[in-house]
Amino acid sequence: MHVNADRADRESRRLAWCVALLLRHAPDAVAPALWARLDAPARRFLCRDERLPASAVTLLLRGGGEEDRRTVARNPHVLGRPLPGLPGPARYAARPAPAPALLATLGSELGRPVQPPLGDADTVALLRRHGSRRPRIPLDVLRLGRPPGSALLLREHAREPLPPGSVEALLLAGGLDAATALALLDTRTATAYGPDWHRPAVRAVRAGILTFEELAAAVAPAHRTLLLGRVHTAGRLGWNLAEQAGMRAALTRVLRPHLGDDPRLWAELGRHAPAFPGTLPELAAAAAAGTAADAAPGPRPPEGIPGLAEAVADLAPGPPPADGGVHRELALASLAVPNAMGDLREDVRWVRACLDRGLLTGADVIRHKAPAAWALDEDLWLGEVDGPDRHDRPGAFLAARAEAERLLDAALGTDPGAWWDTARALPDFAGTLPELLAAVVSGDYREGVSHRS
Repeated sequence: MHVNADRADRESRRLAWCVALLLRHAPDAVAPALWARLDAPARRFLCRDERLPASAVTLLLRGGGEEDRRTVARNPHVLGRPLPGLPGPARYAARPAPAPALLATLGSELGRPVQPPLGDADTVALLRRHGSRRPRIPLDVLRLGRPPGSALLLREHAREPLPPGSVEALLLAGGLDAATALALLDTRTATAYGPDWHRPAVRAVRAGILTFEELAAAVAPAHRTLLLGRVHTAGRLGWNLAEQAGMRAALTRVLRPHLGDDPRLWAELGRHAPAFPGTLPELAAAAAAGTAADAAPGPRPPEGIPGLAEAVADLAPGPPPADGGVHRELALASLAVPNAMGDLREDVRWVRACLDRGLLTGADVIRHKAPAAWALDEDLWLGEVDGPDRHDRPGAFLAARAEAERLLDAALGTDPGAWWDTARALPDFAGTLPELLAAVVSGDYREGVSHRS
């Protein structure tokens, strides 16, 4: 009896592991349909899996059941979400009262002593004055009164965008729905922005309010959306590597249908992004239609927006890999042999050495490593690394995630049934990811059979 229970437990854990790997690359429209097909034990393992991506956490918090939310709350790997013991509305509501010196400063700015609760007009005025950088003082301002209503916030933000620190404080203090949060990330009417402009977008994902796809569709102007793919910084609030890969996947999912692999259209995107006032989907459609220049009738901003050219280059299709000769062919052949070195640690050392010598790229690992589940789990070819960034080969990591996104999107699209078939076949499939996807698309697979020739 115990043997059967242990076997069922092991199979549920493996299936949850594979679903978590696929959720890194699944569109938002597919993710809920994918985990809805899991039975209760596998779903509990999924909510506790360390590979659960940020967008899946947001969707589970938003649309999952009470048990899903409780299980995610106990997941020690879900960092920064509004869960017990982690930053969120409850934590910020328990902050100490504002210091007397701050109250005196705020009173001098209002022209009268501060008497809580502040009115909405006073709250908005103080949020505008103190939100240019970090959210600490805006959080204190919000403690002195209730956050303004959504209608007032959106009206004030449309008149003149609230500064990033105040938007971040509003996200941290709670009470904002996804629609209001998205509207506060539209800053197309702002004349300038400082170094912390990206913090509200990062915080919205970390707070479990928005997904990467929602950011990619709503942040404006479009060049800031593109720059979100490069917000990876040490010592400041920014994406960790997994979140950066998720943001880039969402950006690519917006751009690929319009631009494809046409270098001329990608060049048009980069040329018109600095002056385009709308969102990234609007820019991509205008670039494909040749009307992007007509959408920016005002004065053209400086061309040299730091990092923008690199942000477009990160997303554009790259050139084919250079021929590495016989050494590259041997490296590729070794990837196709599971545990080729006879020891997982030695396998990791070999792959890392090939990456460092330029014989392999992260995309090569995704295409050629077997089994497919090992290729999708970077811990099994880059090695396990503690910490939120997890891996010390960011170029290989991001290239592998981008290639997996491209292959899965081309083969499975937004068909939940195809994603589910892939998840069921993945635990025991002995071949590579392209072989698995070919078998799933053709229907020529059985669970536990690799179908390698």
